[in-house]
Amino acid sequence: MTMRGRQALLLIDLQNDFCSGGALAVREGEQTIAVANRLAAEFQQRGETVIATLDWHPAGHGSFASSAGTTPGTLGQLHGLPQIWWPDHCVQHSDGAQLHPALDRAAIDLLVHKGENAEIDSYSAFYDNGHRQQTVLDGWLKEHGVTALTIMGLATDYCVKFSVLDALALGYQVTVVAEGCRGVNLHPDDSRNALTDMVQAGASLM
Repeated sequence: MTMRGRQALLLIDLQNDFCSGGALAVREGEQTIAVANRLAAEFQQRGETVIATLDWHPAGHGSFASSAGTTPGTLGQLHGLPQIWWPDHCVQHSDGAQLHPALDRAAIDLLVHKGENAEIDSYSAFYDNGHRQQTVLDGWLKEHGVTALTIMGLATDYCVKFSVLDALALGYQVTVVAEGCRGVNLHPDDSRNALTDMVQAGASLM
């Protein structure tokens, strides 16, 4: 009998700054919270892990338009990597960086912080954008025998997409919960294209 690998639910960046009124508010971002709570309850009932990531930037992070003296939403370079300049968001310990108050935190087993290095942006839950440093996530999942991930959150076209692509490259089976994702959509089709990219790379859509 082969041992079935364990599953985990990965909630990406369900933070105040990405919801209504936040510094980098994603349209309908807070509508993901009810989906997250429902799935988290199901995973918890089955004894499976629920993990939440937090964008966790030091003040004056290099990806901020204010640090670069540029306009948010425009493109440039940060230490040799292409960089979209963002409004200041998810600054460590700020209210904007906290998980959305309606999210059921009691269901969350592990918090993964990312974007802590001021010199490089970090969309993925696994690596920074240059794949120079890993977060704790892959090591933790392997240690706990997790082989399949159900992923949802904010935003579809950045942190969800890059987390999914990295998870697939690291050998995880990945299901993306489309109704639990919302996108930034700097261009109108960005989220739709991101979902297509994830499926082409091997993810299933739920």
